[in-house]
Amino acid sequence: MRKFVLTILLSAIIMSVSAQKLIDIYKKGLVKLTPDTEYALNNNWNQVFKTYYDTIYNTPMGNRKSLKLLPDGSVLVNHQYRNYYSKFAPNGTFVKEFGIRNSKGKQFKRIDPIEGVINNNLFTKLDNMGNMVCCDFDGNYIKTLKLDYMAKQMIPIGDTKIAVSGWVIWENQFRDFVSIVDYETNEEKVIWEHFTDRSHAKEHTTMFQYSYAFKGNGMFSINTMPLTNDQGLTSHPKIAISGDELVIAIPDTGEVLVYDFNGKLKSEQKIEWARNYISIEEQKAIQSKAIAKYKSIKNPRFANWVTPEENQAALNKVIREMEDDLKNISKPLAVPVFSNIIKDSDGNLLFFEFPKEVSANKFNVWIYKEGGQFISQSSFVCDDYDLQITPSKMVFRDGYIYALQNLKNTSGVPLRLVRFKLNN
Repeated sequence: MRKFVLTILLSAIIMSVSAQKLIDIYKKGLVKLTPDTEYALNNNWNQVFKTYYDTIYNTPMGNRKSLKLLPDGSVLVNHQYRNYYSKFAPNGTFVKEFGIRNSKGKQFKRIDPIEGVINNNLFTKLDNMGNMVCCDFDGNYIKTLKLDYMAKQMIPIGDTKIAVSGWVIWENQFRDFVSIVDYETNEEKVIWEHFTDRSHAKEHTTMFQYSYAFKGNGMFSINTMPLTNDQGLTSHPKIAISGDELVIAIPDTGEVLVYDFNGKLKSEQKIEWARNYISIEEQKAIQSKAIAKYKSIKNPRFANWVTPEENQAALNKVIREMEDDLKNISKPLAVPVFSNIIKDSDGNLLFFEFPKEVSANKFNVWIYKEGGQFISQSSFVCDDYDLQITPSKMVFRDGYIYALQNLKNTSGVPLRLVRFKLNN
């Protein structure tokens, strides 16, 4: 599949002198991310990230590690499906591993990734039951907030509120929404929502989405085409803070909605750049590759609790549906308008579009103000690292980017905590 051009939309409600400096870097075109050689010296990465090669059901977990910055410049690294975090000093030196402990000092057996900092405390992502655990910077348990849905993103609003991009399954609909949760009282206010009809058809109805319900209980589902979804919006709403305003951006439509911290809508605009598409030829190539992959599976085990015969029946069903879909591909597939938002250290919001060319990494920069305008195009490049540009992997601070990235051409664990300088 041809990859898509990476585009960043830069939005700035208030521009300071330092923001002008960042914009000057963006305007010059090529932005080089250069590793700071004085940062994170002498760490034994094979030991620090020893769980990089963990797998769950044969799925690697290494790339699901993420980072959060603390107010003093320290860094916390989350380890998916482990009950500890890694802490690094402001200079990048590994300090310790720690978990969350109850009032008796006993460490929790299971914890979720740290999602943010509020009121000088940490809060985690929601677990499967909707629990958000709050603790201090040393992992001492404080309290648990309870929400009754799945959260795709959570960000603090000042010291008392948390904005949540949520998703929930109703009987006949999927609901995507954004709410504001009070950290002290657990009360919440929904400020935006979108409903998508839910199909109960037993037969295959959605292109590139496949499932099988086992006779006893349980099911499995797979998706063969990138950027497609049959459970609500293709790409869930992204949220970010710009100054004293909450920005909600909808990747599927390009809508950009601005609210105050009380949830009042202040303005709405729409990204006007041209959408990218996956061509008919590209879709057929992707689908053919998926069919070949599943046809090569011998002795499938989608579920351990059913017979080998039923596992084989499940495989035969999805392959048959994949082949039918391959014959019915007839039009280009629209790609969401953008993929991610990253806030830089001057308060500007960078909107990244899906890349369409290998290593192109081209992005547009837009100053978000009344009327709005594109001011330049640029590219992020890095000679030493394979860049993963997501908010969970890259965080701006004081003009630098702190990141978890894979070092090229190395032996052992490739993952590094690195601090990048931005220059031309």
